[in-house]
Amino acid sequence: MTELPGIRPLAGLRVVEVSSFVAAPLCGLTLSQLGAEVIRIDPVGGAGDKNRWPVTDAGESIYWAGLNRGKRSVTCDLRSPDGREIVQRLVTAPGDGGGILVTNAGGRDWLGHNALRELRDDVITLRITGKRDGGAAVDYTVNAATGFPLITGSPEHGGPANHVLPAWDVACGLYAALAIAAAVRHRESTGQGTAIDLPLEDVALAISGHLGYLTEVQINGVEREATGNAVYGTYGKDFRTSDGARFMVVALTPRHMRDLVRITGRTEVVSALESTLGVDFSTDADRYRHRALLDAVFATWFAEHTAAEVDAALSDSSVLFDRYRGFAELVGSGELEANPLFAALDQPRIGTYLAAGLPAAFDGRHLSTGPAPALGADGADVMRDLLGAQQHEIDNLIERGYLGEAQR
Repeated sequence: MTELPGIRPLAGLRVVEVSSFVAAPLCGLTLSQLGAEVIRIDPVGGAGDKNRWPVTDAGESIYWAGLNRGKRSVTCDLRSPDGREIVQRLVTAPGDGGGILVTNAGGRDWLGHNALRELRDDVITLRITGKRDGGAAVDYTVNAATGFPLITGSPEHGGPANHVLPAWDVACGLYAALAIAAAVRHRESTGQGTAIDLPLEDVALAISGHLGYLTEVQINGVEREATGNAVYGTYGKDFRTSDGARFMVVALTPRHMRDLVRITGRTEVVSALESTLGVDFSTDADRYRHRALLDAVFATWFAEHTAAEVDAALSDSSVLFDRYRGFAELVGSGELEANPLFAALDQPRIGTYLAAGLPAAFDGRHLSTGPAPALGADGADVMRDLLGAQQHEIDNLIERGYLGEAQR
């Protein structure tokens, strides 16, 4: 990995993360990239995401390593009073930047805000739940209940179509990082801690409301239709070229539309359609309502040209476009090497690869972290650093099974 940038906005903070899967680990990763010390705590032997796919040929989880870079790893017996006490003491250890917990481990009163506040009155806790009542839910079930699968995919599909990106988990993790930063600012101003509850269900509902999906039903009394690869409310469509490539083309503005019409040589046809239908394709509404006609008009031009010809023509215009490609093609394109967001990371047990830093650049620099630790690798050091434990105490905890050791 290249040398880490000097600017670390959250340097001095210490966050204990008792988590698994996507949202909470992504929160911790984001805080770590911003400079916080993040200590991930797992049960001895690892949590449910320890071996989550994708994995290497040797069975090492590429997924786990990606979300836990730059953290310290401690494993404890979370079912025993002694193991739970270790976690509580780590969360509430003294220090101006400590006393912060991020968790998605529900149903654990000993890890709740009230229990921890008895040990440190300015503690900050953030609890991610599935549903607002504390019930279990994951991205894929929340998505099903929110409505998006019913308008995703082709209108001819006739059923729900799930997306493969866990969008609600991602949004939840980033909301969580923002909430922690806000609570820290509040504590610095007032000296008071905060109990934060963040249901995954409410993240999905809030964003659905912000983007108008829920408001549209309440105000207009209509539900959004499935539109396939079309862009709702304006003009956007995927087209196939003569050599089998596919392009996504979007005309968001009158200028985009004029350029698309000009490049495809369809000026007369489009003008005739406007005159016949009494519409104006410089408006979003008319482009969207009559998108099927426009699709047919433009599709023949794309079908008559190669991908290289289409790319060259559209590149010389304002039209928004890009060619569909797979992950392998993206990785093989050389774009990662050319993007300062990525830097080489030597990840033990995984290998060397280009890893992304924080997408936001601070003074032109992308903040990043080192590799992910081995599961449980930092238990002894964390006990010494935070709790002042002596080696014989650490050995005793390990021998009795309350504190785990590094798994290789």
